[in-house]
Amino acid sequence: MDEHTEATSPPVKTTCPYCGVGCGVLASVQADGTVEIKGDPEHPANYGRLCSKGSALAQTLGTEERLLTPRIYGRKADWNDALDLVARNFSEAIASYGPDSVAFYVSGQLLTEDYYVANKLMKGFIGSANIDTNSRLCMASAVAAHKRAFGADHVPCTYEDLEEADLIVLVGSNLAWCHPVLMRRIEAVRKRKDQKLVVIDPRRTASADLADVHLPILPDSDTALFCGLLNYLVANGQCDADFIKGHTEGFEAARAAAKHWDKGAVRKATGLSQPQLDAFYALFAAHEKTVSVFSMGINQSSRGTEKAGTIINCHLATGRIGRPGAGPFSMTGQPNAMGGREVGGLANMLAAHMDLENKAHRKLVKTFWDAPKLPQKQGLKAVELFEAVRKGKIKALWIMHTNPVVSMPAAAKVEAALQACPFVVVSDITANTDTARSAHVLLPASAWGEKEGTVTNSERRISRQRSFMSTPGKAMPDFWQLAQVGQRMGFAHAFDYSSPAQIFREHAALSGLQNTLKDGNERDFDISFFEEVSGGNYNELEPFQWPARKQLSDNSNKRSFADGWFYHADGKARFICAAPPEDYGEPRQKQRQKLFHLNTGRLRDQWHTMTRSGLSERLCGHLPEPFVALSPADFDGLGLQAGDVVTLSNALGVVRLRALKSDAQKSGEVFVPLHWSDQFASNARIDKLVQPNTCPISGQPSFKHSQVQLKRYEGAVYGFAVSRHRPRVQTVDYAAAVPCTGGWRLEFAHHRHLEKQEVLHLLGLDKLVAAQLESFSYTSTQGGERFGLSNSQALQALVYSDAQPIAVQRDYIAEHLTQLLPRGLDRHQLLAGQPAGDQPIKGPIVCSCEGVGRYQLEAAIKDGANSLEALSTCTGAGSNCGSCRTELGRLLDDQHQHA
Repeated sequence: MDEHTEATSPPVKTTCPYCGVGCGVLASVQADGTVEIKGDPEHPANYGRLCSKGSALAQTLGTEERLLTPRIYGRKADWNDALDLVARNFSEAIASYGPDSVAFYVSGQLLTEDYYVANKLMKGFIGSANIDTNSRLCMASAVAAHKRAFGADHVPCTYEDLEEADLIVLVGSNLAWCHPVLMRRIEAVRKRKDQKLVVIDPRRTASADLADVHLPILPDSDTALFCGLLNYLVANGQCDADFIKGHTEGFEAARAAAKHWDKGAVRKATGLSQPQLDAFYALFAAHEKTVSVFSMGINQSSRGTEKAGTIINCHLATGRIGRPGAGPFSMTGQPNAMGGREVGGLANMLAAHMDLENKAHRKLVKTFWDAPKLPQKQGLKAVELFEAVRKGKIKALWIMHTNPVVSMPAAAKVEAALQACPFVVVSDITANTDTARSAHVLLPASAWGEKEGTVTNSERRISRQRSFMSTPGKAMPDFWQLAQVGQRMGFAHAFDYSSPAQIFREHAALSGLQNTLKDGNERDFDISFFEEVSGGNYNELEPFQWPARKQLSDNSNKRSFADGWFYHADGKARFICAAPPEDYGEPRQKQRQKLFHLNTGRLRDQWHTMTRSGLSERLCGHLPEPFVALSPADFDGLGLQAGDVVTLSNALGVVRLRALKSDAQKSGEVFVPLHWSDQFASNARIDKLVQPNTCPISGQPSFKHSQVQLKRYEGAVYGFAVSRHRPRVQTVDYAAAVPCTGGWRLEFAHHRHLEKQEVLHLLGLDKLVAAQLESFSYTSTQGGERFGLSNSQALQALVYSDAQPIAVQRDYIAEHLTQLLPRGLDRHQLLAGQPAGDQPIKGPIVCSCEGVGRYQLEAAIKDGANSLEALSTCTGAGSNCGSCRTELGRLLDDQHQHA
């Protein structure tokens, strides 16, 4: 064994902090202090695979952006002063205005043990249900649909069902980008057997490119589509009468409601032709092993609960639930949204999947916690909560590991509400968030890689997150912060926690309390098998699926609902009745002439508001700017040219984004990524334009159904810069900055002409640049003067033009500038964006995992790599997570068409 190997720490098994797939990770600290990240080949969620974000985790572990000490009103403070102030302000608000004058807003980034303590403190001891979570923004409609149909928030499917299925239907789910490891599992199966894949999405996504059938429905028409499917199943004798009679209630009422959605109504609502509808319906009818995967496109709607219910209806009607390869599968967005639901992190739930408005459940939890009181009614859900803050009803608010000033609908109003709130606490790993700037107290939290606990993924699998790094500065775990405040508020006996294992034992014990198997009517969530787990066994805890009941000798996790028993009092599932049709015809078409339908969503390589993924130059290389994607017809109709910036607006506000022409979009509809905050762009918080409409049942906001106006931004100057230092982005009309090799790359535009020195001043780079700057002009192949400045110590390049977007090859400059300029690389050659002679050039990044660019791929195709496999073998692209494989396929198609 060599010296380097001896100095490297053994790999620590932990769980990825990104999406709800819950991938196992092996993290090893190397001899030089860096961290090596690999997929855990033994974890049943991913079997060693990681997506581009998981693979780049090591790039996000630095302390440059970390909050390292508590701050009170912007000044550094010690923990005692900060915690005393938090406890005192919350206690005084409760004493003066009652328990409902305070609130917690928490996050799926918390570990289950943290979530448990937060819920216990708010509901059990403060006595209010005003604790909600950003999971409300992604999973609340699925939760409500599960409870209506099954009697409990119970996801009946597993990842193995995706491999067992003969038909997979992705509804409002871009699995290839949002849960790419699962798409790789599906792709592997499709190579072995004839598994069909249907994608239902208004956009032609990466998932749609992989599908046998893509149904580009009009936005918000999923209810119509699945009511039409139920009608088809009834008319063609495809329902399971025995299952319906023996295990369900409400079929006839649901069938009668679905009849309102006749063929004409379904065509009108969805925009699909009858042959398209019939082809999908016939596929569903013909395949008993069908899994319907639904995600944000279903949940994030003012009718999200109804939409999910109509999908579940079709599975109940055919008995396709509780069987291998069959069932409705809600795909979780966040790493621990499921764990938060388990401990009652939502404002309408109690711990252990118990019901807040159920008197017997309240009594059980109150007794177990020895709590002074429990609220008898639901608390404020996310949109309601921040509206209450705005109206002055909430006097003290604690926000944990989330960024609502970016992620909430009507985000500018949320920021104004926080700025007016008497007392705001934010615990996070960084102070550089849009929300943190409104905090009176900032509490530094432990980050992934430093903290211990559990998370639950989309298939109900609980896995450990383990620490492999020391915690920097004075950062502390979230459970400790909450427990300390609980003790200072006078509840010391209930919050004397010394470790996550202690909290996990309590959580497990509560889940099994009075949860018997009598008459089959037990509560669904039960992990009481672990209520006496030792600290050592907790540390070694292997991934497991719940339920894991103490009273069962066999905890092999039998298939959910295999016996046809559900969690309603009579053991039967419930059908839901869909609302009758609305007018989807001419008014919608007329509206499109003036307004665009705004759809928001995730990108392949970014996560939420970029506080973690935005630190990785690798992840920022794929799509480095905030953008709006328009159809070619709309792009040309607005008179746009490549590189133009556009203004999006409605009554809620204005944002500015780069315009992209995309044949994935339909006319009248635009797509904007949700990720950019004021930390990375001047004015790209797209949720400022999202109306705060919610599902009346779940309270989940409708993020995909707002209307906006678009017009070309008339800039007087456009520019691009590469700097060793992070530039300012809030001083010009349009700016976006992300990490690149050795520094930061920046795009900018402004409404008036700026001289070079003024540009440097506005970007905050003037004091970093030496007095002597080299200045020169360059004429691109598109024409027009370009001016460059260089200084090897600070500003590496500044390129700008008057009145039109610049046309230089940014990726080449960003990649090579900091490395090559000090060595005397020819400036004109650099700005031309290509090396001299036959030297290779990457081009825009396509495969983030392996750092492979478009021009490298095109060169490989020209050299004979004429298949995905050959292209992957030759360049490495697509060999890791595979989320770029649709783009590789498009490149192959384009090259073949031009050959």
